[in-house]
Amino acid sequence: MTAIDPTAHLTAEQIEELGRELDAIRDEVIASRGEKDAAYIRKVISAQRTLELVSRGVLLFSFFPPAWLIGTAGLSVAKIMDNMEIGHNVLHGQWDWMRDPKIHSTTWEWDHVSPSDQWRHSHNELHHTYTNVIGKDNDLGYGIMRVDEDQKWHPFHLGQPLWNFINACFFEYGIAAYDLELGKNLHKQRRKNPEFRARAKAVGRKIRKQVLKDYVIHPLLSGPSFLTTLAATFTANLVRNIWSHSVIMCGHFPEGVQVFERRSIKGETRGQWYLRQMMGSANISGSRAMHFMTGNLSHQIEHHLFPDLPSNRYAEVAVRVRALFEKYELEYVTGPLPKQVFSAWHKVFRLSLPNKKPKVDAPDREQELVAA
Repeated sequence: MTAIDPTAHLTAEQIEELGRELDAIRDEVIASRGEKDAAYIRKVISAQRTLELVSRGVLLFSFFPPAWLIGTAGLSVAKIMDNMEIGHNVLHGQWDWMRDPKIHSTTWEWDHVSPSDQWRHSHNELHHTYTNVIGKDNDLGYGIMRVDEDQKWHPFHLGQPLWNFINACFFEYGIAAYDLELGKNLHKQRRKNPEFRARAKAVGRKIRKQVLKDYVIHPLLSGPSFLTTLAATFTANLVRNIWSHSVIMCGHFPEGVQVFERRSIKGETRGQWYLRQMMGSANISGSRAMHFMTGNLSHQIEHHLFPDLPSNRYAEVAVRVRALFEKYELEYVTGPLPKQVFSAWHKVFRLSLPNKKPKVDAPDREQELVAA
């Protein structure tokens, strides 16, 4: 939390008017959803499935180095597409309006060790409701890092740059543990809680399924390319994990993004909720390809304002949202990917140390002499 509230200049009436203007944008997009949007997501899913199939086919010959490079690159991109532009957004219910049971948030399962239903609860219901509220939003540091000066420092935080790096490399497993609230449940001796045990078993089944697919079946199908296919799949998962971790870190960790106290959301109005999403999120600027590969989470501000709008509409919405930031004299936090990643990591390193004690002005020597 910054010492100076960047929204303090807004009156209660202005905040509610801002909320009404954002509601109007949302209503317009919802009313205009149609076949063009449906064709978009079907095309993306078809392209992803084709790319994955071709890449795995190329990896059958991965003992040949050029085939390994092409197959690994293709599989990495396919996994990123599955998780970011397809999985994340389908599970948000962005395409539920199509009423297609094959592309619906309640039936979709993704290429990820976290079961879809558990992710929907921790992400859609908790993170998007309590965005950046300390003690309520577990995305703030994932329970292993301190990401705001008002969070109490412990010696454990000295290692948070290392924890964050390990989390980036194995991000899907970190998300599964986070969705399971593993640390809190183990700390509170809930190992034998029936609900926790059922959820833990579901995660275990999903992990076994993913490992069997990626590290047993596909390498075995490759025959003489068993080991190279195994290495290619591990590399593709590593690339997908680091990429998705970087994109998601840029959404809420860069400098300039606000966090909030629990008491600040008591009795929160619609306008105030919108304002918290605006100040608690950050964007990534870049090309259309960049936006696509981030699952349009490069438009994190717009996504947090309208999490159930189709991802392909965020770019057009962003123009109008940014105009509202300017109208209400608010800071629209955005920047290229390298800048945002650096900013987020800089905060991770900076807050691994205790807060600096405020400087106490030295006694004015001249005044001391006068007083004497």
